[in-house]
Order: sequence, then structure tokens, then C-alpha cells
Amino acid sequence: MNDIITMKLNADPLILSALKEDITSEDVTTNAVMPNACPGEADLICKQDGIICGLSIFARVFELLDEKTEVTFFVKDGDEVKAGERMAKVRGDIRALLSGERTALNYLQRMSGIATYTHSIAELLKGTGIRLLDTRKTSPNNRLFEKYAVRVGGGHNHRYNLTDGVLLKDNHIGAAGSVKKAVCMAKGYAPFVRKIEVEVETLDMVKEAVEAGADIIMLDNMEPDIMAQAVSIISGRAEIEISGNVTKENIERLKGLGVDYISSGALTHSAPILDISLKNLHVAT
Repeated sequence: MNDIITMKLNADPLILSALKEDITSEDVTTNAVMPNACPGEADLICKQDGIICGLSIFARVFELLDEKTEVTFFVKDGDEVKAGERMAKVRGDIRALLSGERTALNYLQRMSGIATYTHSIAELLKGTGIRLLDTRKTSPNNRLFEKYAVRVGGGHNHRYNLTDGVLLKDNHIGAAGSVKKAVCMAKGYAPFVRKIEVEVETLDMVKEAVEAGADIIMLDNMEPDIMAQAVSIISGRAEIEISGNVTKENIERLKGLGVDYISSGALTHSAPILDISLKNLHVAT
């Protein structure tokens, strides 16, 4: 997220859109109390223990409002932070600091919450060789930020979007007519460098996916004993992913099944924010 080109091409338009959502014509409150430019400083304070993520996005919000804004960080993305810790000093036009505060914090709190939650689950899988994956269950227009936060938290990204890879889900299989037909059609259409992943819900579908030559088989919403049978059927002929309502509370039961990946939509759709504040704003001398 620190690459300047990546930032300008991808993040900047999204950040500007978020700012426009919050400021349609003017920040009437700020303009009322601060009609003229005035240099100011504020402290970025963490109010909860967690993993910090999104610092460059936090800074970019203020820079887009006032390019002269300076943010001095005392931590970096991926660091464990503690409640009460001063993480940064922000210096710039007070009007920009006031107008950008909520948008900047929204990004930072959301991304840090995802990184923190992901880290807590990744720690449970430590030493197993299983890769923890996210999903496309992200909030609209925030996928860039949320998937980055998963990586910072110790997880890995599944496909970024529908262009990235072939994943035949239940409705694709229904449209094609069967697992075998769906895999055959995907192999005929997709570039040869693309792996074919199939979502299955029964042992019969597992057998059909293996026979059709799927590269990755996703065991979706199966009970652990059924998953164990599925792993035995696959027997190394495809990579195996587990998915379906995976959370920190139930992941322990999946660790010993001998699978390659566990994906969890909860990483992005259910992670609570990390409580962070911009405090002590004052006129700089």
C-alpha cells in the first residue's frame, strides 16, 4: 500500500469517493469555527489492543485534502498496538484535519479490525501448514483495503475478483447441468494457466469433481466426519479447501483433516473495528 503508482491508480479514486460522500459541498461545521487556514496538530491514539493496518491510507486522506499535511508514524502496518498507545502525530491545516478525520479513521479502524481478527485465527492455524484465505464477501468499493488487511493480519487472499480464477459454485454447476459438465466447459473456455476449483456439498459431488479433473475441490458446509471421508476420496488428486461459516470459534475442529486451505468470509464481513481516535487537536506553534 506504500507504492505511489498503486496508490494513485487504485486507492486515490476510492478515497476521493469516500471524501465526496462525506463532503457534498462543504464541511459547514468546520467552516463555521475555522474560516481561515491555521496550522494544527493532533495525536492518533489506539484505544484497544490489536494489529494496526491502513496507516498509509489514513495519511492519504489528509494529503488529498491538503498536500502539505505531515503524518509522523511511531508504528507500522502489522505491529501489535496497545490501548492508550500514541501511534502518530498529524500536522496540517486544521480545516483538513477536521474534515478528513472521520473518513481517515473509518479506513484505519476497519482495516485494523480485519487485520486483528485475521491474526487471531491465523495464530490458531500456526504450524498446521493450512493457509487461511479470505473471500469476495467484502464491502463494496473497499475490497482493495480489506484484502490488504487480511494479508497484514497473516492471512492470504483468495481470488481478488471474478477475473482472477475459475470457481464453479452451486449455481454454476446448476446452470451447466452437472459437476462434470461444468468442469469440462471451464477447461474448454478458461486459459490453460487457470486452475479449476469446484465447490461441492456431497460425497457424490466430490467423486464427480475428482473424476472430472478439478484442480481444487472446495468442501462447502460439510460436517467434519463427511469432510474426512471427502479427503480420503480425493486422496491427493486435487488440492482441498474448506469453506462455510468458518469462524474463530469453530476452526479448531478443522485443523486435523489434512486440507490445504480454509477460507472464511468472516475475516472481512464480521470483523469488529479496532477503536482508534484522533485526539488532542490544537493550534501548532
